Amino acid sequence: MIASDAELERSTLSKVAWRLLPLIMLGYLASYMDRVNISFAAPQMNAQLGFTASVYGFGGGLFFISYAILEVPSNLALARVGARRWLARIMITWGVVAMSMALVRTPLQFYAVRFLLGAAEAGFFPGVIYYLGLWFPQTHRGRAISRFYVAAPLASVVMGAVAGSLLGLDGRLALRGWQWLLIAEGTPAVILAFVFLRWLPDRPANAAWLSPAEKTWLETRLRADDEAISAPEHSQFRALFRPKVLAITLVNFLYLGPYYAFALSAPTVLKAGTGLDAAHVGYLVAAGGLVGAIGMAFIGWSSDRRGERYLHLAIPLVMVAAAFGVIAWSPGPVAVMAAYLTLMASYFAVSGAFWLAPGEIVHPRAVAVTVAAINGAGQVGSFLFPWLWGLAKDATGGYHAGLSTLPLAFLAGAGIVMGLRHVRARSQAV
Repeated sequence: MIASDAELERSTLSKVAWRLLPLIMLGYLASYMDRVNISFAAPQMNAQLGFTASVYGFGGGLFFISYAILEVPSNLALARVGARRWLARIMITWGVVAMSMALVRTPLQFYAVRFLLGAAEAGFFPGVIYYLGLWFPQTHRGRAISRFYVAAPLASVVMGAVAGSLLGLDGRLALRGWQWLLIAEGTPAVILAFVFLRWLPDRPANAAWLSPAEKTWLETRLRADDEAISAPEHSQFRALFRPKVLAITLVNFLYLGPYYAFALSAPTVLKAGTGLDAAHVGYLVAAGGLVGAIGMAFIGWSSDRRGERYLHLAIPLVMVAAAFGVIAWSPGPVAVMAAYLTLMASYFAVSGAFWLAPGEIVHPRAVAVTVAAINGAGQVGSFLFPWLWGLAKDATGGYHAGLSTLPLAFLAGAGIVMGLRHVRARSQAV
């Protein structure tokens, strides 16, 4: 009996989703934890090592400089050697470097390890975005990306739930609590690397769990998506200078860097704004991760269902700006907690919709380089904003100045997105 096209679509994408997305989600969860776990270690680590806010902000941001430098080379290597081996290589190296953070004693050592951590992790996220494009048709890609990317807010749930216990191990085996935290949260990446090597296929043709009919359906559907996009540039790098790509790159810079400036100090800011102790701040961060996961899942589903990308970006960007405004002016503990939860739901909604854009404006042959370059530019912002944030904290003695400027970046990003929406509407009307 020959299966209908609808039956093939349902069976093929169900298999692909269940086989790939849980594994990729676990990998990104480990990645995100190792990137921002110093936000929980910071109060204890900075006090014991004598790091100022400027030292911490500069070191926290250095991660993103090396990450940005190596984004494009890493994604080119992934496209050449295959996702299975390259993603596993990334995970082993970043896991080892993340654990070595427990050995730092001086600002220079802190800077060096953060820089090496960014170099080790470079290419993982854009590599996964590129990889999902090899498996999911355009009409299903929003849900696929949001389901893997949901690991980012869920990482906040895990960190919020376990950070207090790990920090409470202070003094065990001659290690401080912050050292226990960094070692424990770096270990899963190394373990998962070997799981990737064993179970992650490079392309549909390598998937023994797809039937010949399912492979044919998927390859035909993906080929049709490719043909619907403009012809590939003669050079992959030429696509980077298209106006739409430059605009999307600027949006990424404006929303990613300001968020990381806040995220690297979020437990400290929330403790000051709410009056909660460290354990209850952890619970609030965990709750933020849950609502972030819901926001991301919803935006991916809604964007695919409506076939609309731009309003699904602009509206959450405005909501993030409003939430930062409330936190900056701290009208009261309840308002700050509500604003933080709104911030997390809206920010991760932006993240869930943002990475759908590159696949719609450049040919798949250029997606690997384009996604890496867009993400790399965002990482430059993720260095710049935390550094300036730390300087502002040391100069003013508080976080109000830094928090007050963050809404401007998100509002600017929303304005650019609405401009892109207008350009698209005009082009369709011609």
